[in-house]
Amino acid sequence: MTSHSASPSLNPYDDMSPVAQAAYRARAASAEIAPLPRATKDDALLAMADALEVRTSEIVEANAEDVARAREAGTSESVIDRLTLTPERVRAIAADVRHVAALPDPVGEVVRGSTLPNGIDLRQVRVPLGVVGIIYEARPNVTVDAAALCLKSGNAVLLRGSSSAYSSNTALVRVLRDAVGGAGLPADAVQLVPGESRDSVRELMRARGLVDVLIPRGGASLIRTVVEESTVPVIETGTGNCHVYVDARADLDMAVDILVNSKAQRVSVCNAAETLLVHQDIATEFLPRALDALAEAGVTVHGDERVLSYAEGSKATVVPATPEDWETEYLSYDIAAAVVDSLDAAVAHIRLWSSGHTEAIVTTSQAAARRFTQLVDSTTVAVNASTRFTDGGQFGFGAEIGISTQKLHARGPMGLPELTSTKYIVTGDGHIR
Repeated sequence: MTSHSASPSLNPYDDMSPVAQAAYRARAASAEIAPLPRATKDDALLAMADALEVRTSEIVEANAEDVARAREAGTSESVIDRLTLTPERVRAIAADVRHVAALPDPVGEVVRGSTLPNGIDLRQVRVPLGVVGIIYEARPNVTVDAAALCLKSGNAVLLRGSSSAYSSNTALVRVLRDAVGGAGLPADAVQLVPGESRDSVRELMRARGLVDVLIPRGGASLIRTVVEESTVPVIETGTGNCHVYVDARADLDMAVDILVNSKAQRVSVCNAAETLLVHQDIATEFLPRALDALAEAGVTVHGDERVLSYAEGSKATVVPATPEDWETEYLSYDIAAAVVDSLDAAVAHIRLWSSGHTEAIVTTSQAAARRFTQLVDSTTVAVNASTRFTDGGQFGFGAEIGISTQKLHARGPMGLPELTSTKYIVTGDGHIR
């Protein structure tokens, strides 16, 4: 009997790390889903939404483990709020997935096209990015939003949430993968990046050639780390140091309503206002009302000297502002406040301290609104509207993958078109150059 030495394994995954294996599987899945028609992808999305609702108790139970650990660790209430999933929130997330299914499919859209003078037909069409990596903090809803948007736009997604939401994300991805596979699509189009250590994050950031783009969502430290250390191209999302400027010609009732909604409707989100600027001409009339309204909402005001002068007799808690307050994204019931001499002074303050997310002006003057929108260089400028509207769902984009504060490729709330690139299709009739 002739003996044979063992043949080398033909399994390409044998010598790879778990993260690399996941990336390779995602790459294979992306090639399968990229050419799929809209109806096939929409069926999978609707199956995902149904599965989320059917298995809500499983998801909420897993989430309770994360919330309990967060409380034991002394995590702030604003972070716990972002982490928490209730049956109502799961139903809302499922509704967002159905909304994404109802949106137009961007893949194949002709961005521009023409017949060249030589008779060649030239078209620029939208195509999926490929494999999208998402690195994010304690926001388990991002797990579903990202999966839905990536699948609809023909991309595979690698999800790397924080360890604080590990149980929630594991349960959510299990439900989503079962639904995607049950709909006949490759389940590996949706994957949780293996591992809870920073090593897995670091490896994902260096998976150039396997991962086409990374999108970080979270605090300034996370975003800075991904931008500075990644070899994979990054779409930079930013923190939300958002401003509300109350102009000299503002409707004061409107201004109070917009201010309180911008700050206190939900404090733990990036589009909540963090700084109030008030024109000096209406400060005497407006600030006492604003301080009382903020006090009723439970907000602490970090005011400059002129704001402090209006605090006497107010119900508000007003403390002296420090230089750090002007650049702080509180994500809590705190707001910085200053009186400014003019609209241009407000713009100068915003340009100095803003993170480039969202700024709002309250004014009845069309000239003031026009100048403010022209001079303020942020992703979104609101006129007589709350900063809380900067959101993919509110803009009609469906769930968003993030809010980009950079100026390349995508800026502002990122919906389906921002998850595509383009390619040129050149059609000739034997043309040679």
